[in-house]
Amino acid sequence: MSSKVDEALGYEQARDELIDVVRRLEAGGTTLEESLALWERGEELAKVCRRWLEGARARLDAALAEEGSAEGAEEE
Repeated sequence: MSSKVDEALGYEQARDELIDVVRRLEAGGTTLEESLALWERGEELAKVCRRWLEGARARLDAALAEEGSAEGAEEE
C-alpha cells in the first residue's frame, strides 16, 4: 500500500530514490532484514514511477486524440 508520502513524491524524486535503493542492494553488505526493507521500498517507488508514467501517457494520448479530431474537423 502506498503511503501519503509516496503519493506526494514527484517522478524525479521517486526515480532518484529508487536508483539509490538499487545501488544499495547491488552493493550488498546489508542484513537480510535490511535487504527486504530496501526491496519493499523499491517496489513502492517503482509503483510511484509507474503511476506518473501512466498518467503522462494518458495525457499525451488525450492531447494527440484532441489534435487529431481538430485536424479532421478542419479538413471537412
